[in-house]
Amino acid sequence: MRILVLGSGAKDHAIAWWFSQSRLINGLFVAPGNVGTESIATNLDIDPADAKQVYEACQQHSIDYVFIGTEAPLFTGVIDYLNERGIDTFGAPNRALKLEGDRNFSRMFTDRHNIPTPTHHMFEDEQKLSDYLKRHAGERFVVKSNTIAPSRVMVDSSDYDTLMAFAKTILTNSSIMLEEHLNGLPVTLTLFVDNTGYLMLPPSSDYMKVGEGGLPTGGMGSICPVPLQETVSQSLIDTIIEPTLFGLKAERMAYKGVLTISAIITKKGPILVDYHVRFNDPAAQAFVPLIRTDIIDILNAMKNDTLSSLNLEVSSKSSVALVIASEGYPGSPVTGKELDPVPAAFLLNAFDGTPLYFFGGVNAKDGKLVTTGGRCVTVVGLGYNIMNANKNAYKGAKYINFPGSWYRSDIGDRFFEN
Repeated sequence: MRILVLGSGAKDHAIAWWFSQSRLINGLFVAPGNVGTESIATNLDIDPADAKQVYEACQQHSIDYVFIGTEAPLFTGVIDYLNERGIDTFGAPNRALKLEGDRNFSRMFTDRHNIPTPTHHMFEDEQKLSDYLKRHAGERFVVKSNTIAPSRVMVDSSDYDTLMAFAKTILTNSSIMLEEHLNGLPVTLTLFVDNTGYLMLPPSSDYMKVGEGGLPTGGMGSICPVPLQETVSQSLIDTIIEPTLFGLKAERMAYKGVLTISAIITKKGPILVDYHVRFNDPAAQAFVPLIRTDIIDILNAMKNDTLSSLNLEVSSKSSVALVIASEGYPGSPVTGKELDPVPAAFLLNAFDGTPLYFFGGVNAKDGKLVTTGGRCVTVVGLGYNIMNANKNAYKGAKYINFPGSWYRSDIGDRFFEN
């Protein structure tokens, strides 16, 4: 099988690496890819969000299957365009996109199917939002865009000025959703779904801020698997997963692809925070190295509607994904900084027992690696438990250096500290 992966971030590098481990492929392409993917695949210089360009690349390179794990190609109709022309794809079609792309619709969907969510209010008017926050002075809220926003950026604060400043940046283009703040453990659930069931990958827990209580980002780290009690896992299935899949079928939005669920485990039970019809970053970088089942076997089961009967083989190890970012991220990241020489072995990710390196905002220029974005490299440490994986991730991070680079120092700590 000849595979094309669409994307250029660390998540897309991780997905391409996952395909590269398969015994069932004879061609691997990434568009546009990055310095990491070019070591394991053929990078194609096309716009992954341009359906016509993608289709022409499929024709030129005899692509059998297009895998879309990132948002832009989904929301420009690439899936439907390729399907109409006989190209097999992985990703949510247009009819399912509003589950992620319209949070107001998503909340109405969860209300219809009795799925627990935070208390929430929609605002289109700056003055009405201001009045509401003043009436609830001192309370802590989360401000989100109603439409899809890159990297899940949001603000969680009890400060009126902070909430209003962020809301103003959104209200020029979109309405906003104001949610209550929830205390608890964040969990990311990644499901492969087909017409008859689903296959759940190991759950992860993401770190979304620059530090404890700091600015929101697209994700600074993740641990996998999350140690959940059996009763909690069952509650996630009973109150969120199964009602969601039932609702998708009932409302004719069911599809074959991935559904990612962001939830908070609170004292009252699991609460759904968001749906994503794609993989999350850096959760994907954390769980991909733990999957032992060939990804082509998973995709074939999805095609045949037999996902629920597939036995997923998962490593007994734990993983900690650590994101190395540029100076100024998440506000105005400084780019164009040269990385210290990176051993070729790190680009290949070919050695057992060493950390994995998934590249994002990094490109090659004149034979050297330079930064091009905010989140540059995800280092994934593996170990016999979270503590051991944490140590390996931080050891591996020492080999990625460029001026102004930084990363959180506490990824995974809450899972092994008293």
